[in-house]
Amino acid sequence: MLRAGLIGFPSAGKTALFQLLTSAREAPRPSGKSEANVGVSRVPDDRLDQLTAIFNPRKHVPATVEFADIAGVGGAKVGAAALLDVAPFRNADALLHVVRMFRDPSVAHPSGTIDPARDVRAMEDEIILADLGVVERRLERLERDLKKGQSADLRKEQEILLRCRAALEEGRALRALDLSVEDAKRLRGFQFLSAKPLLIVLNLDESDLPRADDAVQLAGIASFLEGAATRAVPICAKIELEIAQLEPADAAAFMSDLGLRESGLDRVIRASYDLLGYISFFTVGEDENRAWSIPRNTPAVLAAGEIHSDISRGFIRAEVVRYEHLLARQTIAACREHGELRLEGKDYIVQDGDVINFRHAT
Repeated sequence: MLRAGLIGFPSAGKTALFQLLTSAREAPRPSGKSEANVGVSRVPDDRLDQLTAIFNPRKHVPATVEFADIAGVGGAKVGAAALLDVAPFRNADALLHVVRMFRDPSVAHPSGTIDPARDVRAMEDEIILADLGVVERRLERLERDLKKGQSADLRKEQEILLRCRAALEEGRALRALDLSVEDAKRLRGFQFLSAKPLLIVLNLDESDLPRADDAVQLAGIASFLEGAATRAVPICAKIELEIAQLEPADAAAFMSDLGLRESGLDRVIRASYDLLGYISFFTVGEDENRAWSIPRNTPAVLAAGEIHSDISRGFIRAEVVRYEHLLARQTIAACREHGELRLEGKDYIVQDGDVINFRHAT
């Protein structure tokens, strides 16, 4: 399952978005310490719906994204450094920064004015400072350890962290560093916040909805988005709340009137999924149709492990058919007859939209 942590300054609409994404209707309870509220959203995928119409299985299981929202004392702002101690944020695959663009005199902005570009940069600076503190503490420890005795592994770690420190001191996020696979693996245990892909969620004013496609320019963050692993998606939380309270047919009509092709919540979930470079493959049958999330370029043997480790260990072959072919033929047997069912080995790179049956030894 993909995991994303929601961050944002007070009054940006972060907690409201969390509640909408996860269908949580109760506000998080204040507590005496920073903790996370965690909920799950389904990844919208018409392909799974169409496969379900073909097979009519007993269960229909979409891919999911887990969202975490920080709960501060009395709703007070929680600094980025505090997130390092909250497991759902430390272990998140990506961060979603909810940025206020809506104008409401009754809801004061903590900085006094609405300035999305300022807020985006300020949050990035907080995250960078939090990571810098971690790097500096680890470098101090490494220096002491290296004085006691030389170690090639510790020396290599020191070199990488010195590179990280230089970038952070220049105000650059670690996600911008071009690290080798080996170096990235060495840093993985630190779970640096600024190394995580970042999705900027622009919470629009209702009056700005007709210009949603220009939200990045309106926010003044086009240059910020030139950075690595950084994207933006516009929503209007006020409108999304109204849509969420309607029956499906009424919601579709309302969205049509507004010129919206899909809900903002679906856009946020899709953008989170795409930001991380994830794809979906499907398993189908009378018992269950399910979408599985895997990173791009995943070989079949590791994709099998998403279903169960025993399937990966006993992997024999993968029977693969494209979703489009199955949709056209309606049955696996018909795809086989037309030569559209392929047998693939362990090293086959699973593609988005593959429908797979894994053969394995028990």
